[in-house]
Amino acid sequence: MLIKSLFQFFGVFLFIAGLANCQKQDKSSVANEKNTQIVIGHKDSVYSETLKESRNIWVHVPRSSNNELFESQKYPVLYILDGSAHFHSATGMINQLSPASNNSVMPETIVVAISNTNRSRDLTPTESFIDPHNGDSILYESGGGNDFLSFIEKELIPYVEKKYPVTSYKTFVGHSFGGLSVINALISRPHLFNNYVAIDPSLWWDKKFYDMADSTLRENNYEGKSLFIGVANTMPEGMSIENVKNDTTASTLHIRTILNFVNTLDANEKNKLDFGWKYYEDDSHGSVPFITAYDAFRFLFPWYNFNQSQLYDTSADPKTLIALMNDHYGTVSKKFGYEVLPPANLVNNIGYYMMSANNFKTAHAFFDLNIQNYPNMTNVYDSKGDCHLAETDTLLAIELFSKALQIGPNNYSQKKIDQLTKPSSQEF
Repeated sequence: MLIKSLFQFFGVFLFIAGLANCQKQDKSSVANEKNTQIVIGHKDSVYSETLKESRNIWVHVPRSSNNELFESQKYPVLYILDGSAHFHSATGMINQLSPASNNSVMPETIVVAISNTNRSRDLTPTESFIDPHNGDSILYESGGGNDFLSFIEKELIPYVEKKYPVTSYKTFVGHSFGGLSVINALISRPHLFNNYVAIDPSLWWDKKFYDMADSTLRENNYEGKSLFIGVANTMPEGMSIENVKNDTTASTLHIRTILNFVNTLDANEKNKLDFGWKYYEDDSHGSVPFITAYDAFRFLFPWYNFNQSQLYDTSADPKTLIALMNDHYGTVSKKFGYEVLPPANLVNNIGYYMMSANNFKTAHAFFDLNIQNYPNMTNVYDSKGDCHLAETDTLLAIELFSKALQIGPNNYSQKKIDQLTKPSSQEF
């Protein structure tokens, strides 16, 4: 009976609102029919004066940036090394864990994946000529890591910030030699990123660098910075992370240096670094990046997660619900270092949900919140108009639809006005 009465009550309103939405969806559908490709990003390039070469990047921008209904927004940005190897997994995971998939484990994020030209040169912080595993000569180029970080700091990041809708909140991710580069960035340029993720880092590379990194992390203050390290199982069969510490063979050098490093960091509370790590018994050096990134994102953003279902409580006082939402995004703002308003699409969805429950007082409160936060967005006035229309207040509805059109031309508000001002609309 409730469903039937709702449909009777909202019949013409749903037709009008639905017609406008369908028109927009139809345009999108036609575009999709013409282009059958699924696009998750595009390639870009930056010429580096520091490195004297052009560097390719793969860039993913969240789909919500193209949402016609809501005001354009800016996103945190994740820079990831060995870009072509990790771009697809990183973008897919972020999409799944973020509001793009109605989850709030982490925020929607722009991904900038940096492709390699000379990997060993760029990702090693010092020059080395002898492989500590076997004493053989190292025949590949090395030691250009600091120049590479200068390229990221002085050329790549400014380019990305100028061209893409990014905020100042940045995460740096690397695997193997890339993980070594992440550690180098943390100790030499702690101001550059908020979060650092080192996946099975090659800390065996240079003992002098290892000792310097260990000493720097002991002595300096890293308040406000986060580091997560993933450790793969690279031990010979039969060994464990307990007994491998006493091993001295070359085959365990990689994992021993990482374990020594994380254990030292674990014991250091003075540096105020937000530090976490995890050992993955069932993952090799090659398979560990995916699961480490998943755990790292959960570690880095515990303050972002929000149980949104509590905002849909139709029996709660609207002031209580809005205070709950504002408190959460106040915390998010403090962590990001800039103001983050409650997302307009979330607030809008709650408003329409309250309308469907005949809770117009709460619906109006949420629509008013959107108008307060996003006064230059057409859709917030259109949604408020829908609420008045659902209450059969046609005059106020038309006033708000007209206000939406004053902010910016749109097909959905105009369609509703046309329908409401026809002679047949007198029944409203």
